[in-house]
Amino acid sequence: MSVRLSSPTGLMTPVPYHHVASGTGSRHIHVAGQIARTADGIPVAPGDLAGQVAQALRNTAIGLAAADASFRDVLRLTFYVVGWDPSMMDEFMAGVEGVAAEIALPQPMPPSSLIGVAMLFEPEVLVEVEATAIAE
Repeated sequence: MSVRLSSPTGLMTPVPYHHVASGTGSRHIHVAGQIARTADGIPVAPGDLAGQVAQALRNTAIGLAAADASFRDVLRLTFYVVGWDPSMMDEFMAGVEGVAAEIALPQPMPPSSLIGVAMLFEPEVLVEVEATAIAE
C-alpha cells in the first residue's frame, strides 16, 4: 500500500480523521470540485447537509476510481462547507458515516480539513470535497 496513516501521541484525540499521512508512489491523483450532483447534473439532497456530504463523497469515490485509485490511496481530504458552525458537526458526520461502508472510506478518515465558507458556486451547494491521493 502506498499510503500510511497515523495519529501520533501528543496530537488531539478523539477526532474522526488521522493527523498524518505519508505516501510513496509515482502517480499523484487530485480530485476536486465534488458536490452533491448526479452525473447528469441533477442536485441531490437540496438543503440537507448530511445528504450532500454523502453524495459528494460518492462522487469523489467515482473520481478516484477513474484514476484507478480508492480512498485507501488518499493522503488528504478537504471539505468546504457553506455557513459552517460547530453545531453542524453531527449532521456533517452523519453524512460521512452514512456512506463510509458503501465507498470504503476508512474510519478514521485520512487527514482532513473542514473549511467554512460564505458560499460556493451556486446557492444550493452546501459542501464541496477535494481529495489528494498517491498510488504506484
